[in-house]
Amino acid sequence: MPQPAPIVGIIANPASGRDLRRLTANAGLYSSTDKASAIQRLLAAFGATGIAQVLLPTDMTGIAAAVLKASGGPVARDQHWPALQVLDLPLTQTVADTRLATRWMVERGASLIAVLGGDGTHKAVAAEAGDVPLLTLSTGTNNAFPELREATSAGLAGGLVASGRIPSSIGLRRNKRLLVRVPEQGLCEWALVEVAVSPQRFVGARALSRSEDLAEVFACFAEPHAIGLSALCGLWCPVSRQAAEGAWVRLHPGAEQALLAPLAPGLLQGCGITASGALTPGVAYSLSLSSGTLALDGEREIEFAEHDTPTITLDHQGPLTIDVEAVLAHAARHHLLAVPRGHRQLPANLC
Repeated sequence: MPQPAPIVGIIANPASGRDLRRLTANAGLYSSTDKASAIQRLLAAFGATGIAQVLLPTDMTGIAAAVLKASGGPVARDQHWPALQVLDLPLTQTVADTRLATRWMVERGASLIAVLGGDGTHKAVAAEAGDVPLLTLSTGTNNAFPELREATSAGLAGGLVASGRIPSSIGLRRNKRLLVRVPEQGLCEWALVEVAVSPQRFVGARALSRSEDLAEVFACFAEPHAIGLSALCGLWCPVSRQAAEGAWVRLHPGAEQALLAPLAPGLLQGCGITASGALTPGVAYSLSLSSGTLALDGEREIEFAEHDTPTITLDHQGPLTIDVEAVLAHAARHHLLAVPRGHRQLPANLC
C-alpha cells in the first residue's frame, strides 16, 4: 500500500526578532519580509525533496500573504513548490497563536514542523508538537536553541527526513530540557535552554539582560559562542548539546572572580561568579534565593516567595529536532541528492 505524501508545517513568529532588547542593545531586526523570503527558500527545498503539501498559518504582518502570492508565480512553478494551504486561524497576536497553529498541524498529520523564531517560539511549538520533529531556524533575539543556518540547506535536510529518505537514528536528535516545579503553586513548566534565577520579585518587563538581576543560571547546554544568559555557563563551564549533563553558575556582584559575557547582541557585561558545576540528569536542584522570579529561556515567567520550594531538574525528554549537519553529511555519502539527466531542475530541462 503506497505511503501518503508527506505534509510539512511552517510556523514563523511575526514578533520574533523585534522585542524590547533592541532598545538596550544593537541587535538586528528580522522583518516580516525576511521571514517570507526564508519561507520561500524552504518551499523550494521542500519541493526538490518530494514534499507534497505545506501548511502555513495566517498572520497580521503579511508573511503568509506574501508567500501565498509568490506560490502562484513563475518561480514557484519552475521549482515545483509543494501545494500551499494557508490555515485561517483566529488570531490573538500572542503565543496562543503559535500553540494553536502547532496543534492544527499535528492533527492534520504533519511529519515535520519548520519553526522560524527565537527560543520562546521554539518552546511554544515544542509544547504542542509531541514527537513531531522540528526544523529549527533562528529569527529571534537571543537564539541559543535554534542554530543560525540558511533556510535552503535546512529545508533540504528537513525534506529528506520528512520524505523518509533518512533513518531517524541519523536525522533526529532528542533534546534536553529543564523542568521547573513549584509544588505550592501547582506549577510544572520547562525550558529548552536555560532557567535564570533573579532577585527581582515581580515578572515586570520579562526580559533579563542586566548582571545585577541574576543570581543563578541553570543550562541544558552552554556553548562558548552563545549569546544570552546561557553564555554565562558557556564561557565559564561549557557543556555541549550532546552531553548527558547540563551546567550551572551562581552569581553575585561582589564576587572575587568576574566574567565578561554577551547577555544580548552588542551588550557585554561583567558578571561576578561565585560557584559553578554540572547538572546531573534526574536530580532536583533547589535555589539559592528564598524569593524572586524565574526566567525560562530568557523571559521571567514565574514569581516565587518564601513559602515556595521551586526546583529545577534536567531530563532528556525535550523535543525532537532535525540534525541538519548529520542529515546532509549522510545525503552526501549516499548521493541522495543525485538526479538523472532528465530531472526537471537540470538547466536543459527548464525550458
